[in-house]
Amino acid sequence: MTTETVLPLIGLVLYIMGWLVIARSLLSWFPNARGNALADIVYQITDPILLPLQRIVPRIGIIDISPMIATILLFVIAAALGAPGF
Repeated sequence: MTTETVLPLIGLVLYIMGWLVIARSLLSWFPNARGNALADIVYQITDPILLPLQRIVPRIGIIDISPMIATILLFVIAAALGAPGF
């Protein structure tokens, strides 16, 4: 595999991760979703990105903006790598 195929593939994975972070943000509005198997998978996939970022980025009152920052960063990096979604 060359960099012409690997970089867009990594970009695609980051693009999908960005959408999973958005899904996790939407799931946080539904407290009963935490016990769902699909929701647990989304949390397990996005925890390595969001938990360190939540320690760095302070909350604004009760609002956690770390998912927004993570989504923007993931989409920007994915676009820079040439993800097929962009």
